Amino acid sequence: MPTDGTGHRKKTNMNIIIRDERKGDETVIAAITTAAFKTIAEASGTESAIIDALRAAKALTISLVAEKDGEIVGHVAFSPATLDDFTGWYGLGPVAVRPDLHHQGIGSALIEKGLARLEALGASGCVVVGDPNYYARFGFRSRDGLVCDGVPMENTMALGFGSAEPRGTMGFHPAFFTAS
Repeated sequence: MPTDGTGHRKKTNMNIIIRDERKGDETVIAAITTAAFKTIAEASGTESAIIDALRAAKALTISLVAEKDGEIVGHVAFSPATLDDFTGWYGLGPVAVRPDLHHQGIGSALIEKGLARLEALGASGCVVVGDPNYYARFGFRSRDGLVCDGVPMENTMALGFGSAEPRGTMGFHPAFFTAS
């Protein structure tokens, strides 16, 4: 059986459909996000509130869900981000998959689809704060001169879609800091 790049087994032929979030998906997205982040030590516990705040601020540039057998099992959000003097950057996250379906490629499928959509929109790139072992598979990497206040350099990563080398202080939408 193939692995997902971290040594975990990855199921194939899962019949997953990735689609845009629709009105009425909010409650399921919140439940999946809360459950997925419950076991992560670095989680703030506000991840589903962040999504709600981004939605309320009309700052969910891309909000995708993964469906398996007609049931929502995962979600990813992309919202505007800042990167000093650079324009057209977006932040990835939160991304969540129902805990009983982890390590099956659902999160990867959501992220890949979202990144492709960002690039098609003409975005300059995407930033993320997270595990470099996970996000490197999508092309994210730490860079000299790229910082996010209060975050270790190795967890501060960017993926550029053009030729510009992203550097400076990255910032996420205010919803990340006002959600509770």
